[in-house]
Amino acid sequence: MTDTIKFIATDMDGTLLDENSNLPPTFPEFFQRLKNENILFAAASGRQYYSLYDTFDGYQDEMLFIAENGTLVMHQGKELYSCTLDSDSVPSIITKARSIDDAFIVLCGKKGAYIETQDSTALEEISKYYHRCEYVEDLLTVEDDFIKIAVLNFNGSAEQIEPIIRPTFGDNFQVVVSAKIWLDVMNKVASKGAAIRHLQQTMGFTYEQTMSFGDYFNDAEMLKESYYSYAMENAHPGVKEIARFSAPSNTEFGVISTVYDFLDNKQ
Repeated sequence: MTDTIKFIATDMDGTLLDENSNLPPTFPEFFQRLKNENILFAAASGRQYYSLYDTFDGYQDEMLFIAENGTLVMHQGKELYSCTLDSDSVPSIITKARSIDDAFIVLCGKKGAYIETQDSTALEEISKYYHRCEYVEDLLTVEDDFIKIAVLNFNGSAEQIEPIIRPTFGDNFQVVVSAKIWLDVMNKVASKGAAIRHLQQTMGFTYEQTMSFGDYFNDAEMLKESYYSYAMENAHPGVKEIARFSAPSNTEFGVISTVYDFLDNKQ
C-alpha cells in the first residue's frame, strides 16, 4: 500500500463546508499545500456545476468539479465526463414526482436547472445549490441534455419521496437519498464513484492513491472507489459503515485537519 495521495475528492455540504455553507477560512493555505504536494483536488457534490464554480472563485482552473452527484465532471471549463438520462424517460419521472404532496422538482441539465415552482421557501433552498436556474411553466417542455432530476420535500426525502419514487424507478435508475430533504434520480450507472473511476482511468492515479470525504448516501460509491475513504463525524451512521476511516465533523473543518495529519505524518 502506497502512502502517496494523488487525488482528493470531497463532498461539500456537511463535509467541506461549515454549518453556514462557507469554505473553511484556511482553505487558501490548504489548496496551496495540495498544489505543493502535486495533489489534484475535486469538489464532488450534488450541487450544480455553476454553483460549485462560483463557490471556488479563484481556484476554478486548478481543480476538478464532480457535479450533480457525479453526472457531470468539468475541468478548466471543459467536460471530461457525463452520464445523462434518457430523454424519453424524463417525463414519467417528473409526472410521478408531481404526484408527491409538498414536493418540488428541479430538472437538471448541462445548460442549467429548471423549476416550475415559485414557492419562496423552496426557491431559497434551491438557490443554495443551483446558481443557474430558470423558471418554466411546464418542465415537460424543456429541451436540454438532462443529467439528474432532484426532488425536494421539507418533510423528509426518505420518508416522503423515496417510498414513491424507488418502487417505480429503482430498478432502472439510480435513486439516491442525497440529503435529509433531497432525493436524486439519475442514470442507473451514475454516481460520484463512477466519475472518480473514470478519472482514475484517464488521469493517471489509482484507487490506492485516492482519498475522499463524505457524509451522506450520495457519497457511498465515491467512498468505495477510494482506499482512503473518510466519513465525517456528523455523517449518517450508514455512511460510517462504508468508509474505512473517520474524520472530525465539518464544523471542526475535519477535511482539512485530516489531510494535514496525513501529509505531515507520511513517510
